[in-house]
Amino acid sequence: GFGTAYFYEVGMKEGTRILRRAFESGINYFDLATSDIATFVILREALHDVRKDILLQVHFGADYSRDAYGWTLDLEKVKRSVDVQLRKLQTDYIDYYLMHMLTDVDTWQRLIDLGILTWIEEKKVSGAIRQIGFSYHGNSDMFCRLIDAYDWDFCQIQYNYLDEHSQAGRRGLNYAAEKGIPVIIME
Repeated sequence: GFGTAYFYEVGMKEGTRILRRAFESGINYFDLATSDIATFVILREALHDVRKDILLQVHFGADYSRDAYGWTLDLEKVKRSVDVQLRKLQTDYIDYYLMHMLTDVDTWQRLIDLGILTWIEEKKVSGAIRQIGFSYHGNSDMFCRLIDAYDWDFCQIQYNYLDEHSQAGRRGLNYAAEKGIPVIIME
């Protein structure tokens, strides 16, 4: 896998060279941060001819924010952002669409109340999104509750030798595995 946070800083020429070299070296999974939309164009230029051979993970979350009353979601902004992402990448689909930093079950319920499930289903049926998941940075108890709150296709957690017992941790990793939910590791 290849994470592209802040990758736009290297510029088009160097970015294209790096991404192409990564692909030619066997990397086929690319994680694109929504806030770095310039990276979408760099990736498109570098890998447009091998789109069928790569997996793209895109985040959404920049279009929802927390206010004094909890999470707000402008679903129209999310819908527009998907259209922009697909257009910038010049592709018809995103392999892995990630709800960035889903924090707890109450937040998930609020997003459901705002219409997120209908939108997810529409995007999956249309083929624009192949799999839906969430990234997580909280404790293992809440992570396990979120795993049970929806039929997720995948999730993403921080996990490394120093963090086996923090955040979702080993307990969360094992719980997701027991439920048959693939885990993508970050950091």
